[in-house]
Formats: sequence, C-alpha cells, structure tokens
Amino acid sequence: MTDRKDELAANLAKVEQRIADACAAAGRARDEVTLIVVTKTYPASDVRILSELGVRHVAENRDQDAAPKAAACADLPLAWHFVGQLQTNKVRSVVGYADVVQSVDRSRLVTALSKEAVKAGREIGCLIQVALDAGVSGRGERGGVAPGGIEELADLVAGSPGLRLDGLMTVAPLTGEYAGRQRAAFERLMDLSTDLRRAHPAANMVSAGMSADLEEAVAAGATHVRVGTAVLGVRPRLG
Repeated sequence: MTDRKDELAANLAKVEQRIADACAAAGRARDEVTLIVVTKTYPASDVRILSELGVRHVAENRDQDAAPKAAACADLPLAWHFVGQLQTNKVRSVVGYADVVQSVDRSRLVTALSKEAVKAGREIGCLIQVALDAGVSGRGERGGVAPGGIEELADLVAGSPGLRLDGLMTVAPLTGEYAGRQRAAFERLMDLSTDLRRAHPAANMVSAGMSADLEEAVAAGATHVRVGTAVLGVRPRLG
C-alpha cells in the first residue's frame, strides 16, 4: 500500500503543479480552482489514500460502483460528486451519498432528485450539464441539455425543494463545431455561466476540463476540474 500511496502522491503533485501553472498563466489565484478526483473503477482503498493526501472532492459516474465506495468511506471528510448520466431509478441511491450531482439535464430528473432529497432531509447541489454538441434532439452524445434549455432547467432546479442550483458542467464534445476545440468549448460555457448568474447569482460553479485538457479549462475560467487518469493512472479494462 505504501507503493500505491507514493504513486498517488507523485501523480497528485504533478496535477497540482499543472493547475498552479495554468492559474499563473491565466492570472488567476490557485485557490480559484478546485480539483475533483474522479475515482471511477478504482477501489475504496485509493479513495482513502487520496483523503490522507489532502483530496477533499471525489467524483463517480456509476451508482453501482459509487454507493458501496461512498459507504466504505463515510468516515472521511469528502464531498462526493456524481458526474455520470443518471437514470431516475438510481436517484434514491445517489441522493444518499452525493453532495453534488453534476449531470442534471432534464426536468424529470430534477423532479426525482427533489422528491428524494426532501425525503432524505438533504440539500443536493445541482449543476446543469450543457451539451455543446447537442443536435436537433436537444441532447448531446454524452448527455446534457442544449444551451437553449439551460434557463428553463435552472429555474426548475432553483425552485425545487431539497435542491440547490450551483452552476454548469460540460464535457468537451467529440463532435460538432467544438470538436477538438476545447478552449473554445470552455469559453462558450463561461459565457453561458455569465448569462445564468444574471438570474441566479449564487450559481457560480463551472465544472470543465479533465486530465487531457485541464489547462484549457483553467484558462477559460473553470472553477472546478475533474481529473481521473492523471492522478490514478490507467487501469486495465476488465474482461
């Protein structure tokens, strides 16, 4: 386990340096950007090591992996973010451990989250997931709502008991006008965040950027970056 701790500590230090350098290049203070370590497919033992190393925000994208891991790490001072596409039949479980759901992209999901949050006596932070590759369906390849749908969904979250509107999230699109243009995609998200804050001033969280493109996200103004591989390494696929 000591070897794994050394490995994670070294990786974390490299990521921290990348964020610090990106902040310096953008003229931002380092404390303006929060690192969320995406721990999907990695065991609870890694989460425990990360907590020892000072990580305070972790993210998961599948409830079946996240629920037992969050339960095993319930004693740790961590904020849990759910970042995957969320089916309504998983909402009750997710509300049990997630502090923030970053993938809110439809009204039915808002209604379900609100109902379960009230039942559980919890307040769940919500980010509207924005699909910058949304086609005629109004949804993106990896979930999310088209920019034109943000206002209506944000108002619904803000007016729903048990929920708190925290801001916006996006994943750099693989198709459409922003494919291969991460910086432009993240700058577009910042413009949408500015629009959102006119009506909802407290919704100032902007979650963007991952292992490969965190510098572009920081340059654009992201407040949170979601990093998995650069901290935890590449795990061999099962099967």
